[in-house]
Amino acid sequence: MMDEQRYRVGIDIGGTFTDIVISGSNGAFYTKKTPSTPTDYSRGIITGLFETLREHDISPSQIDDVVHATTVATNAILENKGAKTGLITTAGFRDVLEFRRIRIPVMYDLNWEKPKALVPRRLRVEVSERLGPDGSVWRPLNDESVRQAAEHLLRAEVESVAICLLHSYASPAHELRVAELVRNILPSSTYITCSHQIMSQAREYERTSTTVVNAMLGPIISQYLDDLNTNLARNGVIRPIQVMQSGGGQMSVAAAREKPAYIIESGPAAGVIAAATIARKQKLDRVITLDMGGTTAKLALILDGQPEKTEDYEVGAGINLSSKLVTGAGYSVKLPFIDIAEIGAGGGSIAWFDKGGALQVGPQSAASHPGPVCYDLGGLQTTFTDATLVLGYLSPDSLAGGALKLNPEKARSAIRTQLCGQLKNTELEAAHSVYRIGVSNMIRAVKTVSTYRGHDPRECTLIAFGGNGPIVALAIAEDMGIKQVIVPPNSGLLSASGLLWADPEREVARAFQGALTKLTTASIETELSALVDDVAAMLLEDGYTLNTISFQRQLDMRYSGQAFELSVSVNKTIPDTTNLETAFHRRYQQAYGHSLDSHPVELVNIRVIASVRRLPGSEYHSFTACHTKTTEARTCERDVYFGPHFGSLSTPVITRNNLDGTSQKGPLIIEEYDATCVIPPNCVVQLDDADNVIIDRTS
Repeated sequence: MMDEQRYRVGIDIGGTFTDIVISGSNGAFYTKKTPSTPTDYSRGIITGLFETLREHDISPSQIDDVVHATTVATNAILENKGAKTGLITTAGFRDVLEFRRIRIPVMYDLNWEKPKALVPRRLRVEVSERLGPDGSVWRPLNDESVRQAAEHLLRAEVESVAICLLHSYASPAHELRVAELVRNILPSSTYITCSHQIMSQAREYERTSTTVVNAMLGPIISQYLDDLNTNLARNGVIRPIQVMQSGGGQMSVAAAREKPAYIIESGPAAGVIAAATIARKQKLDRVITLDMGGTTAKLALILDGQPEKTEDYEVGAGINLSSKLVTGAGYSVKLPFIDIAEIGAGGGSIAWFDKGGALQVGPQSAASHPGPVCYDLGGLQTTFTDATLVLGYLSPDSLAGGALKLNPEKARSAIRTQLCGQLKNTELEAAHSVYRIGVSNMIRAVKTVSTYRGHDPRECTLIAFGGNGPIVALAIAEDMGIKQVIVPPNSGLLSASGLLWADPEREVARAFQGALTKLTTASIETELSALVDDVAAMLLEDGYTLNTISFQRQLDMRYSGQAFELSVSVNKTIPDTTNLETAFHRRYQQAYGHSLDSHPVELVNIRVIASVRRLPGSEYHSFTACHTKTTEARTCERDVYFGPHFGSLSTPVITRNNLDGTSQKGPLIIEEYDATCVIPPNCVVQLDDADNVIIDRTS
């Protein structure tokens, strides 16, 4: 008789590997790492998923839920492969995308060039209209100017149209009329985005840029999700896909088609959500997350079990060190994002010499194809993975349970011929130099989420995951004075696991401006109640019931004269303005380490986050690893180089199951299907009740 167990699936596409996790209603947990297929990402998904189903005798009809994180949106912007998009805007504001903000990411680089506008000037057209900041009509909309604009875009054969009129956040009437006229002229297949539907807030550049990004992604993401749904259904998986948002919640495919800009950083967000869940279970107040894969490393800060969030994000900025400290290199997307610092430091990061002869690592990456030299798939340039293999950190035979065979001799040869001569040192010393530079690159990213924001990393716990995170975690902890590192079970697939932790969620903000002392709590309450109804309607359309939806109400506030705001949560009853000011001072102190208690505070936006509470029994089962429970404990030894201080040491290579509850001293290598953890001699390691590896640094 067919097994009646039900299963949930998480699928995370990375630059090198596609990670798949399957969680069963009986607590079973299965994993698969398969190479990503950039020419057609769905091919890697289908191959990996159905191989796993066959291996564990699971029928596609037993799958209840598929949650997906994808890099398709990001890649479309990075590679300038979005849909051909036209912009319709208010007369006089055609060049907002060119003016941007007066900010550059490299202050003293006189040769720096700002990114080209996503929409060329010939596809940016103006219409005659003007609203005031309060929504009043200063100049009525001229329908004929709209028809002329639409005819121009029709001749240009655009696939998508972004409509962004001045002050439309205060009144959407003109944008709605423009959209109606455009639909009558352009083909029905044309994708249309109105700014008030994607970002109903002030700031001309941010709103225009966000609307354009959404419009460019619309046709691409719609086609991708349709194809993936079709391929899954053709193979027997008929459940609708949920898509991870950059802010940490799930959204339906229909919502993702309408607002694809919400899923730009879906993969990294999932890992932080999983780490935040671990932090709450461990009762950790301050946590830094480290997610290092094959192409990039992502870091985030978790305070009191909740990840820090931002709405000031730039896509296509290359290395995103801090959304608030380094801006201007990419395209603004003012939507909810988990605040992640990202650097080009992954297993595929290429080692090279700059013009001054200094050794550098990344941000260029060999990715999955051709990959590091040791993959033996045609890669010729030394990478971070080649260095860790030569140092003895990685198994000399294979990765991913034998799925990827390695050639250590080719890695040694590449380091010997490409690095040793110019560095004038041995293979081990050259490999360790690559490793140390890769680690030092990540130190700056650690600082952007900690010391640059007023948080002492020495008071934080580091949660390391991703295929390469546990390899570098202890070296980072040593340099930053972090005392404790946690490596979760299935750490190499934690982002895919985090997809199953996330709840369906919709978040909407709306402009509501004024000095706090001049606003009434009744007026704020009225606007918040209306916004709650609007957000609830979105989830009701997705098929959820009102009794399963919970609401978080927030006010975006700032000190008068500032350019950025912080969100403060409020209860069902709005406190008086004095208490609101006190709450903002406290939030500011937490975020930046100081506050300006005597400075006036102003309200900028109101915000509502609606989440669906899962029914008992449908929650994600503990990922205390299925494979760690079934893999036999084993141990061997190999020579591992820990730097000039310790040199090469004969080091036990164990599995997580070898940690039987008693503490063990380093050096150790914990080798698993999806990741490898490097524990130097000056550390003590043990396993907790949830199968987390807890590593404490000693003097």
